[in-house]
Amino acid sequence: MILAVDTSLGSAVAIVDGDGARLADASSPDPLGHAEVIGDLLRRALDDAGPGSIEHVVAGMGPGPFTGLRIGIATARAFALGRGVDVIPVPSHFAPALTELERDAEAGRFAVVTDARRREVAITVFDGFDADGIPNVVADTVLVPRVDAEAHLDGIRAVEATGLDGVALARVGLRAWSADRTLAGQEPLYLRQPDVTVPGAPKKVGA
Repeated sequence: MILAVDTSLGSAVAIVDGDGARLADASSPDPLGHAEVIGDLLRRALDDAGPGSIEHVVAGMGPGPFTGLRIGIATARAFALGRGVDVIPVPSHFAPALTELERDAEAGRFAVVTDARRREVAITVFDGFDADGIPNVVADTVLVPRVDAEAHLDGIRAVEATGLDGVALARVGLRAWSADRTLAGQEPLYLRQPDVTVPGAPKKVGA
C-alpha cells in the first residue's frame, strides 16, 4: 500500500494499492488548519484502508505556502521514518494534471493553476503523458500576478485546481517509483518564504 500526504492547498491523505486502486481517501478543504486536521485525516485513512502495510509514502512538495506545506511534508517524513519506509517526493501540481489527463487523454497542452494568495497564482504547464504514464511537464512552475495570468498563458488552456486529490498524487508517486524516477528533490517548492525575519543583534547603548 502507498500513502500520500499533501497540504499544498487544503489537506489530503490517501492510500492506494500496488495497482493504484483507491483504498482510502480523507481530506479537508480548509487552506489554513493543516496542523489541526492532518492527524485525524491520517488516522481515518488508515482505518478505512484496512489491514496491510504501508510500503511507501508520497509527499506533496508544492507549490504551496511555507507553513502549510511544511506540515504535510513533516507528517509524511515522520510516518515513513516510523515505519522504516521510503518517501517519494512529488510536485503537487502533478495530481490535478493526472486527474485532467484521466478525464481526457487527448487534452493537449494545458496549465494547472493554483491560488498562491496575495493576488498571485502558481502555474505549471503539462502536455500529455510521458513514456511512464506520468504527466509531462513542458514549463516549470512559476508564480505570476493573477491579473497577468492570461497574458502569461498566451492561449494555453487553464485548469484551476482549488483542492488536491490525494489518490491522484499517490498514483503519480507509484508510477514514479515503478519507473525508478525522481520527480522532485527533497526541498519543498515554497511559493515564497515566510513573512518572519530573524531580528538583528541588539543595538549597543553608549555609556
